[in-house]
Amino acid sequence: MNIATTVSDAQLAPIDVSRAELYEGEGWQEPFRTLRAQAPIQFVPDSAFGPYWSVSTHKPIVHIEALPKIFSSSWEFGGIAIAGSVDQPMENELRTPMFIAMDPPHHTAQRRTIAPSFGPSEVLELKREVQQRTAEVLDSLPIGEAFNWVERVSIELTTGMLARLFDFPWEQRHKLTYWSDMGGNVELMKSPEDMLKRNEALFEMGAAFAELWQDKAANPGKDLISVMLRSDAMNHMSQEEFIGNLILLIVGGNDTTRNSMSAFAWGLNQFPDQRAKLEADPSLIPNAVQELIRWQTPLAHMRRTVMEDTELDGAQMKKGDKVVLWYISANRDETVFDRPDEVIVDRDNARRHLSFGYGIHRCVGARVAELQLTTLLEEMAKRRLRANVIAEPERVATCFVHGYKEVMVELSHY
Repeated sequence: MNIATTVSDAQLAPIDVSRAELYEGEGWQEPFRTLRAQAPIQFVPDSAFGPYWSVSTHKPIVHIEALPKIFSSSWEFGGIAIAGSVDQPMENELRTPMFIAMDPPHHTAQRRTIAPSFGPSEVLELKREVQQRTAEVLDSLPIGEAFNWVERVSIELTTGMLARLFDFPWEQRHKLTYWSDMGGNVELMKSPEDMLKRNEALFEMGAAFAELWQDKAANPGKDLISVMLRSDAMNHMSQEEFIGNLILLIVGGNDTTRNSMSAFAWGLNQFPDQRAKLEADPSLIPNAVQELIRWQTPLAHMRRTVMEDTELDGAQMKKGDKVVLWYISANRDETVFDRPDEVIVDRDNARRHLSFGYGIHRCVGARVAELQLTTLLEEMAKRRLRANVIAEPERVATCFVHGYKEVMVELSHY
């Protein structure tokens, strides 16, 4: 069936799925279900972030991601989040270029600098340390007592990994969580006052890492800062570009893994038959990890900007238009995933999820995220530990980072 005909016939009123309350209360599923069925590509003329094209199904998102010359990621044209600055210039705004928000050739050179740090041999080298840290965290948890899984497990493990990758002072690692939360919160980009608060946090981060940069210039190692220093593509970055790439690496390295770890506790609690299947057969863990990443979709969207007038499935997009790719909806696309709202640990196509993106901007640290998640599930299985959720989670109220503030659990053995 032609999408354009479907949209025209349906005359569906614009649905603004960028509203924060949809994510705070997990009310996003129904609007996206309607969009996928009736208007997979829809123009939304008015939102808190300005007008945008909303793309909610798997196939057109993959198509758009494969055409970076037509659909730009560049920060110069608005970047990768719906809160693009070019469309709504704002007082107190800090422009932060980062390599995910660049087009080739600049993107290629900077990504090529970072990518080897996340290659197969480097991830293998990390494995023993990840196992040790995960074991220590799990062994410190109480059995049969309530605690916040997000704080004690998800944040502790992901922040520890970030500190390790950057060789950041261990005793100050909690700052990485704060900076990640501030950098990834598009809600703070709606008003000059909130923007100022966000900028203060990011400049604090920039100052701390600038000090680390100087230390590494004198005494380089294998950490990401030292890797940047040795690279012609990244060793002369401006302050804004330095801060931008730190936001990318910290938010990317923290939020994706943190919220998937939280989804492990919450998601399997919602589907006890699948939890039992996984507990009975640990060989399903690698696939279950992909399924949890699909089901959670820790970054709800990415944004692109149209570089030339183009037509896609009947939608007439104009140069300069903002296009929002809703990964969170594509990962529930009924034409790709059977029973998409369920966690199915042995789902045969779980790896088709778009949580890591697609094409040249696919998440550079995906292997490290998978390693951390796989190790968590393996170490839980070794101890025959089960996380029993005892209250409705408290979620993050934003349309970008899709995550949790609190998931209260009690551990038991099975």
